[in-house]
Parts: sequence; structure tokens; C-alpha cells
Amino acid sequence: MNLFNLKGKTALITGTSGGLGQGIAIGLAEAGADVVCVARSSSQEAVERAKALGRKGAAIEADLSDAAGLQKVFEEALTLTGQIDILVNNAGTIRRTPAKDHSEKDWFDVIDLNLNTVFLLSQLAGRHMIERGSGKIINICSMLSYQGGINVPGYTASKHGVAGLTKAFANEWAASGIQVNGIAPGYMITDNTAQIQADEKRKASITERIPAARWGTPEDIQGAAIFLASSASDYVNGHVLCVDGGWMAR
Repeated sequence: MNLFNLKGKTALITGTSGGLGQGIAIGLAEAGADVVCVARSSSQEAVERAKALGRKGAAIEADLSDAAGLQKVFEEALTLTGQIDILVNNAGTIRRTPAKDHSEKDWFDVIDLNLNTVFLLSQLAGRHMIERGSGKIINICSMLSYQGGINVPGYTASKHGVAGLTKAFANEWAASGIQVNGIAPGYMITDNTAQIQADEKRKASITERIPAARWGTPEDIQGAAIFLASSASDYVNGHVLCVDGGWMAR
């Protein structure tokens, strides 16, 4: 199982105060990685879980939608660890409003965090990884990287963009020993889907379409993240892996 062993690697994961980001951070730590967790609020649970596994763990609190502060975040992570082998761009937000009522603020808030941050942080990590001749970047995409959704035009546009960036970076950086891939989660039980979960009729209709007959959990993402962060995926590049219980196949 050495293909999946992350011992000696350091992962920088964004959006780790809960949900998928926290689950991914814990999963990578279980596979042997040290972790730096970045979020607007506390990532203490993920850090403590990593340390309990015998890994190094550190937390950085930052507003990732502030483009001017991303350089500082990345430099702090390097100061704490000395190197970044794995970047997971997970942080994101969603605003649910019909397109005709979608405000400019909602649009820009979503695009800034979900898309601009992915570009800028990947650029910073990419430069570091190119110098070192290796690295893994994992972007969290969405089913809405493929579909239009309902009442989420900004989110849909951002996640289509993230899938495109994944392929664009992979094309440019593959020859430098860097793999850039994405994970497209299906419907997950997280805070981002709380509004849909509260609508019993809609939740039931979604569940009926999922061949696995259930919504996913953060733990369901861990295996895909470990694979894409490890040497097992050294010849996988520019791919978006659906972890969706079969939603896209229905």
C-alpha cells in the first residue's frame, strides 16, 4: 500500500472548519500527511485529530476571499512546514437566489471565493511545486461543474470554472511533475446543503435519483482525496473524479 502512503508529505487544505474540508484533512492525516488547515473560523478539530494520529498539524485563520492576503497565507504555511506537497482547494460558499434576483454582491462573493481564490492559491503553490519538481493539487468541483442547478447561477459558474482551471493547470504543469485533478462531490450532508435538506420534498426527489440511495458524507470523499494526493495517481492529470453515489450515471 506504499502507493497511498503520504508519510513525509505536507498538505495545505482550505475550508477546514467543518464539512468536506475537515474530512479531507483528517483523511490525509490518516494516510500519513502533516496538515496545515486554513479557514475563516477555527480548524481546531481537524488539527487535533491530525495530532492524535501522530502527525504535525497547524491552523491558519484567514478570509480566503481576500486576494491580497493569499500570499501571506501561503508564506505562513511554508514558514510552519518548510514545504507544501499537496494543495486542496476546498473552501467555498453558495448563495441560493433565483437568477433574476441574484444580486451583484452574491455573484461576486461566490466568484471571489470559489474561483478567484482557487486560481491565485494554485498559482502560488504551482510556483513552489515547479521549483521542487513535484506536487499535487486537488480542486473540489461539484455536480454543478457539469449541470446548471436551480437558483445558484454564481455557484454553477464558479464550479464550471474550477473544472476548467483544473484542466488548464494540468496541461501546463504536468511536465513539471505536478498533477492537478478535481473531485466532484455529489449531494453531501454538509452546511452548504442545509437549505435543501430542510426541504423534505426536494431532498426526497434527489435521494430517489442517487443509485446508492443515500447522500454522501465527508468520510466518503477521503479515499478519493488520498488517491489524488498520493503517488498512486502520478499518471492521472486534468481529471475530475465524481464521488456521487452514481448520480452522474443515472
